[in-house]
Amino acid sequence: MSLFTHKQRNNINLVIIIALGCLIAYSIQGIFGSILSTLVLFTILRPAYIYLVEEKKWNKRLSALLLLFASVLVLILPFYALSTMVIEKIAELQSDHIYFKNMLFKLKHLIPLNSDFQNLVEEGMKKAGTWATELFPSLISGAFNIILGLIIMYFLLYFMLVERETFEASLIKYAPFREQNAYRFAEEMRNTTYSNVLGQGLITIVQGSLVSLAFYVLGYSDPLFWGVVTMFISFVPVLGPPVVFVPAALLQLANGNNFAGWAMLIFGFVVIINIDNVLRFIIAKKVGNIHPIITVIGVVIGVPLFGILGLVFGPLLLSYFVLLIKIYESSAMAAERLERIKTISEGESL
Repeated sequence: MSLFTHKQRNNINLVIIIALGCLIAYSIQGIFGSILSTLVLFTILRPAYIYLVEEKKWNKRLSALLLLFASVLVLILPFYALSTMVIEKIAELQSDHIYFKNMLFKLKHLIPLNSDFQNLVEEGMKKAGTWATELFPSLISGAFNIILGLIIMYFLLYFMLVERETFEASLIKYAPFREQNAYRFAEEMRNTTYSNVLGQGLITIVQGSLVSLAFYVLGYSDPLFWGVVTMFISFVPVLGPPVVFVPAALLQLANGNNFAGWAMLIFGFVVIINIDNVLRFIIAKKVGNIHPIITVIGVVIGVPLFGILGLVFGPLLLSYFVLLIKIYESSAMAAERLERIKTISEGESL
């Protein structure tokens, strides 16, 4: 005869499940970025996979492999190339102390700087260079971790695509919501991912391209490099692009190139900044909108956790958190209404 009642056994099992779940979560914290990347890519590739399998009647495994290969060509290789270029250029600028001294000397003629402020600016530039270098994954010392993360991500993604129906049914079954709210959460999660990843990605590419084009036309040095830098920091709405084009324009003014300086400032604040608002309006009409405050706070949260990928994952996690709160509120309100109706019905029956 068992020492425990049925309810006690269930409670003990629940405690064991929670304890093991916490242990597993702690063990896989090093690959949390890979798991999150898998979910994001699954959300993005899912429509294409359904089209190939259900509309074109392609083989499931072949379709999954084709989409994985396409994602490597479109996402992984370009990101690797751009990261390598940025890291090398930042390291080159960091070691070139004469460049920074000349830049400060020119700025002193344009804007009066006292010695304390000059030292502050110089120290800030050095720290910014160090921070920017650490932001990107080390492509040499961290090569093993990067490759391992990619292998895990694509391994999970392959089976999530091939066994899509089973995977999605399991999510609905074990989701802590009613079925209706589970489908609603999935839909909102899809829209949030599209808006944050594809929408924000489009904005950063457009703004980075515009900065590169303006730098090239106006004769600025390294237009491609500064365009890529703008593309990365444009994940911070409004504040991102001016970090690049305003100092560059001021340096041109300090050098006496008034046309190049004023043209960059006017083009930057009139076109580059406002293209953000135009594209956000279009994206909001198509899939949904992420408030800039969520994006900025998400970047602050995400960068220390995920490095450069935190520019995407930080706002995404914060958006999911806000979405869960909304679902919880709607569920609580529905339960409260049902309880009120039940109370009224019981009162009338008496």
